[in-house]
Amino acid sequence: MTITRINSNSRLSGVVTFGELVFLSGQVPGDSTDVSGQTREVLEKIDALLAEAGSDKDHLLSATIYLKDIGQDFAAMNDVWSAWLSPGHAPSRTTLQAELARPQVLVEITVIAARR
Repeated sequence: MTITRINSNSRLSGVVTFGELVFLSGQVPGDSTDVSGQTREVLEKIDALLAEAGSDKDHLLSATIYLKDIGQDFAAMNDVWSAWLSPGHAPSRTTLQAELARPQVLVEITVIAARR
């Protein structure tokens, strides 16, 4: 089977496909300053990358969500996440608190999906 790397640089690939599987690197937000806005930005990036790899959110298998402050931001992030998912298509998911790469980043999400 062939491994395909999309949006690669010397450190990482934004997307790796292998057979019918699509692996996304952790996606972080752009300019939003609250966790709801940041979550929406990240999910828009995920939508675009999945489409580029031949998949979509209805084919998610697994998601890992990293929050800078799980106590403060879990409910707001979860509201945006739940509204984004199609009914009946929730993946397995892990959510945890983590020190993220930049101080202004409140959420990072990585997913694994199947191709359409």
